[in-house]
Amino acid sequence: MSPTGTFAGLAFLILAFYCGIDPLKHSAISEFPDFEAYAVEMPAWSQVPTDRDTQNLLQKSEIKFLNQIQGPESIVFDPLGRGPYTGVADGRVLFWNGQSWTDFAYTSPNRSELCNPKPSPLSYLKNEHICGRPLGLRFDKKTGDLYIADAYFGLMKVGPEGGLATSLTSEAEGVPLRFTNDLDIDDKGNVYFTDSSAKYQRRNFMQLVFSSESTGRVLKYNPITKETTVLVRNLQFPNGLSLSKDGSFFVFCEGSIGRLRKYWLKGEKAGATEVLAILPGFPDNVRTTENGDFWVAIHCRRSLYTHLCALYPKIRKFIFKLPISAKIQFMLHIGGWPHAVVVKYSPEGRLLQILEDSQGKVVKAVSEVEEKDGKLWMGSVLVPFIAVYNLA
Repeated sequence: MSPTGTFAGLAFLILAFYCGIDPLKHSAISEFPDFEAYAVEMPAWSQVPTDRDTQNLLQKSEIKFLNQIQGPESIVFDPLGRGPYTGVADGRVLFWNGQSWTDFAYTSPNRSELCNPKPSPLSYLKNEHICGRPLGLRFDKKTGDLYIADAYFGLMKVGPEGGLATSLTSEAEGVPLRFTNDLDIDDKGNVYFTDSSAKYQRRNFMQLVFSSESTGRVLKYNPITKETTVLVRNLQFPNGLSLSKDGSFFVFCEGSIGRLRKYWLKGEKAGATEVLAILPGFPDNVRTTENGDFWVAIHCRRSLYTHLCALYPKIRKFIFKLPISAKIQFMLHIGGWPHAVVVKYSPEGRLLQILEDSQGKVVKAVSEVEEKDGKLWMGSVLVPFIAVYNLA
C-alpha cells in the first residue's frame, strides 16, 4: 500500500474511533446514548415530483407581526371569522383582535418566569415541557370550543372565552402521548390527532428527524365515551392531519417518508389506508380548503443526500456521530438554508399548485397553510412572524 493509502486508512480509523466514543460530546446525538437510526422505505427517486415554482411567488408574501409572535405553528379563525389565533413558543394561544395580540389560552398549569419572552422561537425549547407548546389548533364550529394539540400535555380543549385548557387525553393503550402534533374534528365531535413519537419529545425534534424511529401514531378521541383508540401505528414522524370536505376520510402527513396518506372513515374501505400523494419534500401540516383540496406545508425539499441517508441508516448514524452540531446537521438535512414550499393537492392526489421561496428571502419556513378569503396565512415554529400570500 502506498504512503497515501496508508495515511488515508489510518485517518479513517482514527475518525471511526473518535465517532465511536465521542469524547468531547460535540456530535448531534451526544446526549442520546441509545440513539438508533432506522431505515425509511422511501419512494423511488424517479417518483419524486420535480415541479417547481420558477417565479418564487412566495417572495411576494407580506410579512405580518414581525417579532410580535414567536413560532406561530398553527393558524385558525373562530366560527365568527375572527382572528387569527395562533399557538406560540412560550405556551400561549394568542388572538389578534384587529388591533393587537391578546392572550386567549394557555396549556400549562405551571407557568412561571421560565416562560417569559425570549429572543427567538428556539430559545424556548429548554423549558417547553414546563410552559407547554400548542401545535395543532382547531375550532369546533358548533360549540366554539378550541381544541389544542399540545406537544407535552396531549389533547386539550378550552371554551370560547379562553383561559386554562383542560386535558382530554394524555395516553392511549397505556402509552403516554409524548409529541401530540396535529388534529381535526368531525361533525360528531370525534377528534382525530397525531402523536409523532413515543420516544422523542418536541424539544428533541431534530433527533427524531435524524432517527426516523417508528413509534408514531394516529389516534381518535371519542367525546362521548372519553376513550382514545389507535387507528394507525408504527409510523415514522406522523405530523399534520385534516378531514376531507365530505368527512369520508382524513389525510395525514408521513414526515420521514414524505407522503400524504389517506385514512378512510366511511364506505367499503373504512379503516383502510392508502397513499394519496408522494410529496416533493418533507411535510409538516395539511389543511383542507373550502373547495375540498389540501394545502400541504413542506418543511424542506428532498435532496439526494437526504434520500440516501434515509435508505442507509448505518451511514446516517455515522454522520451524526461526527463532531458536528445538531443545528449544522439540521441545515444539511434541509439543503443548506431554510426555504418555504407549499403545495395543493386534489382529493384524488393530483398536484394542483406549487408555491415557493426557494432562496428563503421572504418566507424562510412554513409549518402550516391556512387559506381564507383568497389569502394564504403561513406560520412556522421557526420564525417570529406570519407570512400572508394573496392568491389573486
